[in-house]
Amino acid sequence: MIIIPAVDIYQGKCVRLKQGAKNTRTVFSDDPVAMALKWEGEGAEIIHVVDLDGAFEKEPKNISIILSMQHRLRIPIQVGGGIRTESAIRIYLEAGISRVIIGTEAINNPELVISASSNYPNRILVGIDARNGWAAVDGWTRIEPVRAVDVANRFKTCPLAGFVFTDISRDGMGSGVNIDATREFASSVSVPVIASGGVASIDDIKMLLPLERAGVTGVITGKAIYTGNLDLKEAILLAGNTPSSDG
Repeated sequence: MIIIPAVDIYQGKCVRLKQGAKNTRTVFSDDPVAMALKWEGEGAEIIHVVDLDGAFEKEPKNISIILSMQHRLRIPIQVGGGIRTESAIRIYLEAGISRVIIGTEAINNPELVISASSNYPNRILVGIDARNGWAAVDGWTRIEPVRAVDVANRFKTCPLAGFVFTDISRDGMGSGVNIDATREFASSVSVPVIASGGVASIDDIKMLLPLERAGVTGVITGKAIYTGNLDLKEAILLAGNTPSSDG
């Protein structure tokens, strides 16, 4: 299982939010690129980048920062936040971004996922955010009357890179991962799942590792590594990866 550090960008800074609410932001760095380099130095194999401005404003807003990050890092990055058009997908992927995440549009415009995954096989992740099993959209501001698993099953024949499954009731709260919800979701789909939301300590990594058998191939961690409650190198070692000797 791959441990994936998150770098969330809001107004040019690296921040963390509680349950996606912009008025709960904590700034951890004025330099998101430097923060990504720090996690690379601690052994990260991939960085999860979220354009929060893009998510709120429904179109990419931090492309220059993200592409600068991509040019500086030696490891791949996956990007989400405000990606709602073919042109936004093309800008990122043709610039060398490894994978892009389509979230809200997977519900509002499933044809975008179908088309993009056909044009860029194994480079599209579908981000599915859920509260109590129901799908959330528009920066988690609206709960849709559709189950998260049903959203995923719309794309069962698409050549996706996988799903990013986030339990938004846990995200940024440090309250622990919703293991049962993550297992249920991963067991219901046939492509890899990256778990997200609620990682608070090394204990959450320990609880997630058995979910590899259900198809959970990675876990995104944000607040815990910024506050020091989770040591990234320790988590990577526990997951069976070897941290880089850099940094």
